[in-house]
Amino acid sequence: MTVQNSNSTDIDEIFRLYKIATDFQKTKFIVHWPEFDRKLIEMEIAEERQWKIVIDNSIACVWATTFNDPQIWEERNNDPSVYIHRIATNPDFRGKNLVEIIVDWAQQYAANSNKKFIRMDTVGDNPGLIGYYTKCGFDFLGLSKLKNTEGLPAHYDNATVSLFQISIDE
Repeated sequence: MTVQNSNSTDIDEIFRLYKIATDFQKTKFIVHWPEFDRKLIEMEIAEERQWKIVIDNSIACVWATTFNDPQIWEERNNDPSVYIHRIATNPDFRGKNLVEIIVDWAQQYAANSNKKFIRMDTVGDNPGLIGYYTKCGFDFLGLSKLKNTEGLPAHYDNATVSLFQISIDE
């Protein structure tokens, strides 16, 4: 098992995993991911911000990172942080604790990048996800009503988000 940057040959698989995740979200939640712009994913790959876990030569999971997320985190965006977005798991690898693997990786990545926090959000008040992410090591910081969602993916329009954070030990 390895964590590595995604590359351009992964784009079709990334979108397949996003579709699977979105279809699952539609069965469980009111809010679900929109169809993401291919140019966004291409840019993330070019900027080395799109990641994957590879197990037995298969992509088990994908996610994206950024060092800035001002529309969601507002004044807290000034804190040096790694922000994780769009975790999508290959159904063949569900139950393998991949978010815990991402957390372990992100702690090292954040420390190497001189960041003090790992942060993540999810749209809505979802007790199941809140419980899962806290089990994976995140502190639940509460709900935040987004004020300016211009330019964000459609599922953030008029949204309240659950905020999560892990502090990196010095």
